[in-house]
Amino acid sequence: MAIGGALFESIQFENGKILNPHFASYRVPRFNDSPQIEAVLVDRKDIPSAGRARLDRRLAPAVANAIFNATGVRLRALPLVGKGLTVS
Repeated sequence: MAIGGALFESIQFENGKILNPHFASYRVPRFNDSPQIEAVLVDRKDIPSAGRARLDRRLAPAVANAIFNATGVRLRALPLVGKGLTVS
């Protein structure tokens, strides 16, 4: 979910109206946007189970810094895609 905010998610406005008011027109990450993920369950009786993980707000700056390190282009506004960055 955090990568969606960094790369795609954006409410778009024009003349005070929302241009993408429905989920069909609101870009969120899809399964094909991520690499294959392997989940490993660890049976640890000595520690309590974790609940839902929180969104890490450090993800977007880390992605922006990685883009800068790779390309020399500093992106300073979210979402990063649509500002010269494309995802293929």
